[in-house]
Amino acid sequence: MPCQDREYTCPTPPKASHALRTCLSRRSSNAVGISGGSLVPDANTVPIGIVAPLACCTMWGTWSRAVRTTSIWRTPFIIVPNVTSTLTRTCRTWPCQKATIRTAWCLWRSDWWLKTACPTRPPVGTSGAITGCLFLGRRSKTGLRPGGKKAEARIDADYLDWALADFSGYIAADELYDGPYCVLSIVDNHTFKRVFYRVLDHDPTHDDIREFFTAFRDALHVRRLVLRGITTDGSPLYPGPIAAIFAGARHQVCEFHVLAEITKAVLHAVSKVRKRLAAQKTPLGRGRPRTKEAKRAVRRNDRLGRKIGDLFEHRHLFVAHYLTPAQRRTVQRITRGLPPLRALREIMDEVYRLFDRRCRTHTALTKLAKLRARVRHFRKVGKTLSKLFSPNLEKALTFLDDSLLPATSNAVERGNRRHRKMQKTVYRVRTQQHIHARIAIDMLRDAQATGRFDTTCTLHHARAG
Repeated sequence: MPCQDREYTCPTPPKASHALRTCLSRRSSNAVGISGGSLVPDANTVPIGIVAPLACCTMWGTWSRAVRTTSIWRTPFIIVPNVTSTLTRTCRTWPCQKATIRTAWCLWRSDWWLKTACPTRPPVGTSGAITGCLFLGRRSKTGLRPGGKKAEARIDADYLDWALADFSGYIAADELYDGPYCVLSIVDNHTFKRVFYRVLDHDPTHDDIREFFTAFRDALHVRRLVLRGITTDGSPLYPGPIAAIFAGARHQVCEFHVLAEITKAVLHAVSKVRKRLAAQKTPLGRGRPRTKEAKRAVRRNDRLGRKIGDLFEHRHLFVAHYLTPAQRRTVQRITRGLPPLRALREIMDEVYRLFDRRCRTHTALTKLAKLRARVRHFRKVGKTLSKLFSPNLEKALTFLDDSLLPATSNAVERGNRRHRKMQKTVYRVRTQQHIHARIAIDMLRDAQATGRFDTTCTLHHARAG
């Protein structure tokens, strides 16, 4: 296509500009012409070519059988060197069904175009997908390797040295059942550091407890440490191995577990009283009571119903540690006509007095002997409070002679609750190997907690100015 004599200059197109791609059909114009800015009179027979030294726009012409018209559309494209030969014929565009009119032209800038110059893959599926990435980076390592094996290797080395560096001499031991597995744990009862643990694929036996405590004793002997006291729950697994391996240490049964058993027995006795009162109600027929006996039975049933409701609503007052004067008056009111329940409340007060730190173990045992003799006089109450005669209650009073011996095993129970919470969110920790690795990771995280806290405080002070 020849170019007219008048010169036309346009700015150099940007590097990422796009050339217009046309798809012609067999029923329209034969070719597309490229000119240096002049109009295209007829592009029906003119092949593609570039004749101007600086061409910056693409133009094409269309025709209709009714009226011959010319449309102009200027599109920036990448400058190419001049060519003298024509290109091959391309497919034609669809013809317009109506006469086309001349339109105004506009110049698009390349940075307005939403697409990029980099080729991308076609979308996948009906909803599309990520077609490509222009900036490829390194693959994220989050979740690839939890680090459990590395943590297990560090437990018996540097972590144990850190945990036993400020060993208090008092520990708490407990077992945790997780499906078919059992986790044995030892926690320092003063610093709250988990020191030792084992993961078993079966219920623990005396041999397992003995092997577990023997390994812990060897770790203490290497570092020249001595165990003074150990706190456990009321499980029968611990007394024998502890007496054989740690003969000089005091064995304290958790006060909370002993009181929980007694509290449960008292609440069960209150529940039995409510059921007995409910059985004393007189069955009534339908309709309003007509006779005096029926009206008397209705009033009696109402009194029993209020009594049962009060016992259920204020059942916590029978096991509360401290009672206010108003609460004591409430207990006197709801136990009117029920002497066994008043005796239960008085016995609970005596039980709580046994664990007073102001007395010694010998004094507490003397009080316990008197309390047991009193309970035997009440046959109904004696059957309910059979836990008062358990040997665990005597061992639960051992801490009175040692002011540094904790009365509860809350230190190890706190770790067990943490493990339970972890199992609710991390569903893959269901094998012996994964449980072992996960606990090791938690222990190493505890060892780094102090450093993280110091770093956070330093950053806060630095940002505060």
